[in-house]
Amino acid sequence: MSIKEMIVEKSPLTFGDILEIAERNDARVVDVILEEAQIMTGLSREEVLKDVMVELEHNLEAIQRGMTDGESPIMGTVGADLTANGMAELFKDEFINRALIYTLSAQVGNHVIGLNPCAGTGDSCPYTGFVRAMKDMDYDWNTIAETAALMLKVGSYFRVGKTTTGCNMEGFGAGATAVAAAVVSLKNGTPKEMERAMVLSISPTVAVPCTPRVMVPGLCATHIGGAIVVGNLSAGLALNSNIEVNVPIDVMMVMAAEVHPVSAKQVVPVVVDYLQPFFKTKPEVEALITDEVKEAEKEIMDSMLVKAGEKAKTIAKGVAPITNTLGEAVVGGSSQAVGSPTNTARIAHYLAKGKGKIKKVTVELYPELFARRGINMPGVVMGAVFGASTADYKMYKEAIGMTRSKGIEIDVVKGTEYSIQKVTIETDETTVMIDALNRGGGRLVLRDASPSREEAEKIANDLGIVLVNA
Repeated sequence: MSIKEMIVEKSPLTFGDILEIAERNDARVVDVILEEAQIMTGLSREEVLKDVMVELEHNLEAIQRGMTDGESPIMGTVGADLTANGMAELFKDEFINRALIYTLSAQVGNHVIGLNPCAGTGDSCPYTGFVRAMKDMDYDWNTIAETAALMLKVGSYFRVGKTTTGCNMEGFGAGATAVAAAVVSLKNGTPKEMERAMVLSISPTVAVPCTPRVMVPGLCATHIGGAIVVGNLSAGLALNSNIEVNVPIDVMMVMAAEVHPVSAKQVVPVVVDYLQPFFKTKPEVEALITDEVKEAEKEIMDSMLVKAGEKAKTIAKGVAPITNTLGEAVVGGSSQAVGSPTNTARIAHYLAKGKGKIKKVTVELYPELFARRGINMPGVVMGAVFGASTADYKMYKEAIGMTRSKGIEIDVVKGTEYSIQKVTIETDETTVMIDALNRGGGRLVLRDASPSREEAEKIANDLGIVLVNA
């Protein structure tokens, strides 16, 4: 079956479909994308590529304005600043450095003459910045147009998936994913390598809010600039290492799209509460607002600043000396997912020590920890049965097998209460229980313990396990 026949059969194509067709036909991903475009438009390949470049003409002009006379209320004259005496060196890699500077310049230009949006104007910045860098580095027209087509195709999925505010589906998320695909393509990577790079690039962008960065000075720079950096990093990892990435791109894209409105409803309001006092506005706009409204807003903002100061002090009270900042090593890769439940189990072990032979260990983990049981249960078992520390990598590998050889029953329960990690040890003489809440850094909230909470607290202190109040 030809590429064209496969496209017709599978249409409408997900990006996963595109990658599969390319792989099965030993073709480039961009060839599948262009073939699909020809089918959809009735145009020739050359006409499709020409139209793609026409789409970018206005945005390329915005970059030029952003580097010369353009000024943005949130980005200032960053484009001109970074190019006033030649290209400032933000990165050693000249191509990535240029792509980054042009991306920032595009956002300045956006606030002067606007940008033609994809998912939004945010992701148009890295797409256009990347293309402008290719022009500088003397790539041939065909390669530039093909790469632009690939990036716009990636962006087209985010354009549909973006339904509300959120840089996660725009400048940062869509931008990073498109850049990752483009870098892999330019370096002749395989469809599988492109998929791995794209999945890696989406991961750090999920749920990242947008609203504050387009109102608070400066913040946008690391979002759209981050798209270039994260996309390039993701491509480098996919091309130069065997790092395992087992999530299909379609799953990752859909997950990002599903989280997107949740972030808009839950994350954005909190961020706005704290950052609204720093929103940029215009005198002519403020002249339209009554003094009563301004005064009410000022009271809210002043109150927020007081609240932020108080919370900052609360955080500061818990800060240890820099000579004792790092916790004990945690095997398994996460101080939150492994270290904290393991330490809960260790307290239970020493609370049961000397009180008979262990017969059964019951572990209740809240849904996130339960889903991550592949990494935390070896730690919990070694802590509960052997009292091993979070740094004992040898025991981490052997604990479950050793426990089963002893005939000790292990029961893992999926809890419903947020953050719960409860460990119960039954011996032939007694039953002990530690009811805790999960915290990062190997710490935990000790809510209850039996037969003695006081003894459990002493054990934690003796073991160097940090207990927190909330």
